[in-house]
Amino acid sequence: MKIATWNVNSLKVRLPQVLEWLSVAEPDFVGLQELKLDQDKFPIDAIKEAGYEAVWLGQKTYNGVAILSKTAGKDVVLNMPGDDDPQKRLIAATYDTEHGPLRLVNVYCPNGQSLESEKYPYKLAWFDRLAQWLAQEMQTYPNLAIVGDYNIAPNDDDVHDPKRWKNQVLVSDPERAAFGRLLDLGLTDSFRLFDQPEKSFSWWDYRLNAYKRNAGLRIDHVLLSKALTDHCHGCVVDRAPRENEQPSDHAPVIATITSP
Repeated sequence: MKIATWNVNSLKVRLPQVLEWLSVAEPDFVGLQELKLDQDKFPIDAIKEAGYEAVWLGQKTYNGVAILSKTAGKDVVLNMPGDDDPQKRLIAATYDTEHGPLRLVNVYCPNGQSLESEKYPYKLAWFDRLAQWLAQEMQTYPNLAIVGDYNIAPNDDDVHDPKRWKNQVLVSDPERAAFGRLLDLGLTDSFRLFDQPEKSFSWWDYRLNAYKRNAGLRIDHVLLSKALTDHCHGCVVDRAPRENEQPSDHAPVIATITSP
């Protein structure tokens, strides 16, 4: 069972690349972020033709999240319950699997812009609400995976130049502490379960030849509950789509869960 995440940075622009990648990577589940299209503009016909079901939460120009799956989902949640935030950043659904019900949560976490921006405290408050909601979800769903663009590089190993990035957004101590509180719930960063190549990243700025220089950050993550962690066989960054013409600035991350 493959569980993936990919910030596509506009599904309208990247749809042909997504369809090609689905045919090659064949994930069972994939969370997409930054759809950047209205709810009624989601290309459900093309997704179904590729062999996938979908639930989605669209937003024009910004944000937007979706889950593609080989089986239909149920108990769908759009944004955190009781949260009146107008930004479309979270979607969750439950799927029948050989491990039992899988609760899959897909998030596009706020960027924060800069430590001086009003968007930075918004980001930290959003993560606090996420942790509170996830704590409840994990009581109900032992098999829980939360995937997405977290906009946090958890450790210096996840940053191409830690000295240059020190005290900047995406790597600041409060942001990393917020990520750590998710792990404290009993979640595991699946990528760090395994030996990985040095300088392994999932995002590279479009500017300054960042991808060619491998000047990136690892900010896209697949976090797993203990029940899934015990069966996780591998986790990789699939850099192939980042080498496409007009690619997203993110690469997919894929975790593989073995049979129980």
